[in-house]
Amino acid sequence: MSPVDVHNEWDPLEEIIVGTIRGGRLPTPDRSLRALEYADLDDLGAAPSGPFPDHVVEETEAELEMLCDELSRLGVKVRRPAPHDHSAAFATPDWQADGFYDYCPRDGFLAIGDTIIEAPMVLRSRFFEGHSYKEPFQEYFAGGARWISAPKPRLADEMYDPAAPPGRRLKNLEPAFDAANVLRFGTDILYLVSDAGNEMGCRWLQSVLGDAYRVHACRDLYTGIHLDSTLIPLRPGLVLVNPARVTEENMPEYLRGWDRIIAPEPFDTGFVGDRPRASVWVGINLLVTAPGQVIVDRRQTELIAELSRHGVESIPLQLTHSRSLAGGFHCVTLDVRRSGELESYR
Repeated sequence: MSPVDVHNEWDPLEEIIVGTIRGGRLPTPDRSLRALEYADLDDLGAAPSGPFPDHVVEETEAELEMLCDELSRLGVKVRRPAPHDHSAAFATPDWQADGFYDYCPRDGFLAIGDTIIEAPMVLRSRFFEGHSYKEPFQEYFAGGARWISAPKPRLADEMYDPAAPPGRRLKNLEPAFDAANVLRFGTDILYLVSDAGNEMGCRWLQSVLGDAYRVHACRDLYTGIHLDSTLIPLRPGLVLVNPARVTEENMPEYLRGWDRIIAPEPFDTGFVGDRPRASVWVGINLLVTAPGQVIVDRRQTELIAELSRHGVESIPLQLTHSRSLAGGFHCVTLDVRRSGELESYR
């Protein structure tokens, strides 16, 4: 049996990787970062960069340890990446950058079936992020898992158009996407076309997964990055919906027959610095540990009450700096084994 075995977002969790903020920093702004996060700035020199404040690192690492303890209590095997110093500069023939962090393994890696896929991420600062996860991935491979990487994108200047409307700033010149643009529904895979994932990335993913899967391109749903604070499947037939982004018109066809929980307006948990790196909707970024059981930010009391009304059990924890670091409980984890089998939920 492969140590990597996961087919959806909700089957009972057995093994997971939890990220770390140690060694992380805000990268030096470049054209890729401007297109995704700082298109509103006339001067990139006004964008923040450098190490995170010490108290943010220490508080976040302590909360990640609490998350690990809770997952272990639930019987889940937990792996952590070793901290890496991301301040070192690196270069390709086209550009130079420095690194980011290992806080959000969900952004860069995708487990589907018995396969770990390293995604062709769209930020230059994350070009070598996979190096932080070589040890567990090598162990999974030695144990029988498949381990592949998408073609490394060039990420040249012409790949980005910061002046374009939101959702059109990433060009379709080569496959590029963050793994967090993807949600798994058994044989059906949802892929968000956005500033963090282009059409060619969707085509590449379909070509790799083959005929056993159908990859659904979600267009005009959310222009920014990632899908997991927009739609959150909780169990077969039930999905949590972000009403600020999802409408009857843009709801993915695949989910139109599912029951929906409309997420209440999240409690604003605040941020450190001049601007947040995530909207208030990171408050609905949940980790499903079993069908109808989730780990959720304890401060989102209205959400917890709404989930309870639909028979969903909440395990309350906290990531104080989720808006500052752009990651909630789904973002900071990568599930690699759940107990179910591949099924169709159509």
